[in-house]
Amino acid sequence: MGTPTEVELKQALKQAIEMREQGKDPDFIAKSLLNHHYRLKKMERVIEATKLYLRSGQSPTEHAKVVRALEQYDKIDHESTDYSAFGLE
Repeated sequence: MGTPTEVELKQALKQAIEMREQGKDPDFIAKSLLNHHYRLKKMERVIEATKLYLRSGQSPTEHAKVVRALEQYDKIDHESTDYSAFGLE
């Protein structure tokens, strides 16, 4: 399985948003795609912050960024659906 191109992913996310808004997602495929994409973006921030922290000699400032990124990731389940987070509108 290959990775979708940026254009393919944008098209899939846009379609998933439309499916959710129209209530046409009987098997929750669109919901799952949107949720996993959102979680992946948050996790990528954690990874980038961690890499920067390690490259910077473990500075307190970069440590704080890692902690904030992890806290944001932990809050995902308590956030409401906001399709603007996908940057497709």
